[in-house]
Amino acid sequence: MKRMMIASLFLIIGCKEERKEAAVTQTDPEVKENVVPETKPQEKESEEAKKWLEKNIEDYFKSDLGSLDKNMQKITTKDYYDYKTDAMNVDMDVDGSLTEQEFKDKWKGKFDTKKAGVGVGFLIAGQDWDKVQVTKCELISENENNYLFDVILNDKALKAVYPVKVRLSKENNSFLIADVLQDTPEFN
Repeated sequence: MKRMMIASLFLIIGCKEERKEAAVTQTDPEVKENVVPETKPQEKESEEAKKWLEKNIEDYFKSDLGSLDKNMQKITTKDYYDYKTDAMNVDMDVDGSLTEQEFKDKWKGKFDTKKAGVGVGFLIAGQDWDKVQVTKCELISENENNYLFDVILNDKALKAVYPVKVRLSKENNSFLIADVLQDTPEFN
């Protein structure tokens, strides 16, 4: 009987030791994970979006005038390109131009037509520029594959400042401009 009690005692002590070792083994990976700071994928992606936006805006304004339309197509979604082209041509005497009301009716479901930048160029209200630079580009919001930035474009030589809000969309591992919110007070 004594032998059985001693054997049981060793068995109980042995089981407790195994549990302690198992507990330590289970917590070790958690401790190691917490020691190394993790970069959140969304933070990294929003920073990539910001860099992409800054670079592509400045590159767009550096390109020659003959390739502006082609370059705009490369950095915008198809819907936004069509929308902005319509906005730039409202009440112009060109094929396919729309009246203000036709423009509003066509795009009111997809875009805020009050912020279209009707009658003004892509990203800036000026028709001429010297050297357009991004002087501010701050993330306002993000959700899934969409990023909204508060952007200020500056052309020091012409003393012009253009505040806009730019929405980027991530498609096929690349970013594209999906909307630019520009104020045009005369168009309501």
